[in-house]
Amino acid sequence: MAVTEQAFAEAEQRMADAREAGRAVSARFDRRTSRLVVRLGTGVEIAVPVGLVEGLAGASKDDLAEIEISPAGLGLHWPKLDADVYVPALLQGVFGSKTWMAQQLGSAGGRARTAAKAASSRENGRKGGRPRKAATG
Repeated sequence: MAVTEQAFAEAEQRMADAREAGRAVSARFDRRTSRLVVRLGTGVEIAVPVGLVEGLAGASKDDLAEIEISPAGLGLHWPKLDADVYVPALLQGVFGSKTWMAQQLGSAGGRARTAAKAASSRENGRKGGRPRKAATG
C-alpha cells in the first residue's frame, strides 16, 4: 500500500496536534499521595491515583518510582512492571483497556451499599439465600 504525500503530511499534522495536546515532559510517582503526577508541555499537571491505572495497582512504591517517557512524550513506561500508559488516554479518563475498565466498573457496582440492596439481601437470606443454579446436561 503506497502512502501519498498528502496522507503523509496529514498524518504528521495529526501527530503534531496530539503531541501538543497531551505531550508529557515529566512524570513522577508521589509516594505521599500514591499518585502518578504528569506535567504536560502546556504546563498543566495531572495527578491520578495509581490504583486506578491498569498495571500499576498493587505495585511497590520502588517499582512505581521508575518511569520512562517515550521520545514523543505520548507514552509512559514502567520497566520493572512492564506497564505502559498512553498520556492522551489519561487526559480522557481512560486508565486501561476496555476489558479492564469494564471489570473495574462492574466491581464497583457489586460493592454498592444502598438501603434497597441491603433490604433485598436480607429478604433473600430469609428465603434461604440465593437459589442454586439448576444442573443442565
